[in-house]
Amino acid sequence: MDIFTIFIILIFSAIVHEVSHGLAAEKLGDSTARNAGRITLNPIPHIDMFGSILLPLLLLAVHSPVIFGAAKPVPVDFGRLRNPKRDMALVSLAGPLSNFLLAILFVIPIKLNLANQISGPILLQAILINIVLGTFNLVPIPPLDGSKVLAAFAPDRWMHKILAWERWGFVLVLVFLYLGLLSLILFPVIRTFGNIFGINFGI
Repeated sequence: MDIFTIFIILIFSAIVHEVSHGLAAEKLGDSTARNAGRITLNPIPHIDMFGSILLPLLLLAVHSPVIFGAAKPVPVDFGRLRNPKRDMALVSLAGPLSNFLLAILFVIPIKLNLANQISGPILLQAILINIVLGTFNLVPIPPLDGSKVLAAFAPDRWMHKILAWERWGFVLVLVFLYLGLLSLILFPVIRTFGNIFGINFGI
């Protein structure tokens, strides 16, 4: 599949992920993302030079078996949420859950035999990208969403320590990827999804 198609799928999926964070925060009392103009599917406000462009291009260049990236995080003021600790977890979960929902939606045309030789591979790639995005973001490494879910369930003294590690987030994520730990998590999730929905990803 050509790089342009993969890039479009990835950017769209990452934007839906971030918009879902913003919508969840707004529903729970914080309109910061709305006020910043980030509740939109227009890609321009969401593009991040590293996460949206350089990272996926790097993964494509090294022929990585999985391609993923990220949009610019939507601003959320957790202090404005009605129940900050609980709602921080809910807002953080909204992004990955939106990706899993997209993956399921992309399965439907395949299962209804509506896909052809052109749309079939595109839908499979869209399913795979969204599984990867949803799973990767649930890893409890700052600044990924999983770290905020973990922090929400931790005692206050640990919560602040976990969130403080976000300043090292870029380095932590790179180390995680370099050690090949992502594949250990991703491939079982991808296979399980495929078994549930009868999709063969060839992994």
